[in-house]
Amino acid sequence: MPLSIRLQRRGKIHKPFYHLVAADSRRARNGRFIEKLGYYDPNQEPSEVVLKPERIQYWYSKGAQLSTAVKAIVSKQKIALQREDTAVRKSK
Repeated sequence: MPLSIRLQRRGKIHKPFYHLVAADSRRARNGRFIEKLGYYDPNQEPSEVVLKPERIQYWYSKGAQLSTAVKAIVSKQKIALQREDTAVRKSK
């Protein structure tokens, strides 16, 4: 299953609020998702970001691709992500 970690838009018109979700990349932007990984509120000053770094790392190690916006948010939060070693994965 092609996984992606992306933003899911919520909120009212002109007042966006975003959830970071792990979702099947073939689903609609605001459609079904696998797990909520945090949220981003750009309406606050400064913008409020709450993430679950251990769960983001988990999905990233399983092959999930980060969207451009999520990649920027994760790098600003200084979360280091690493892929699972393929040699270890094959030996299990």
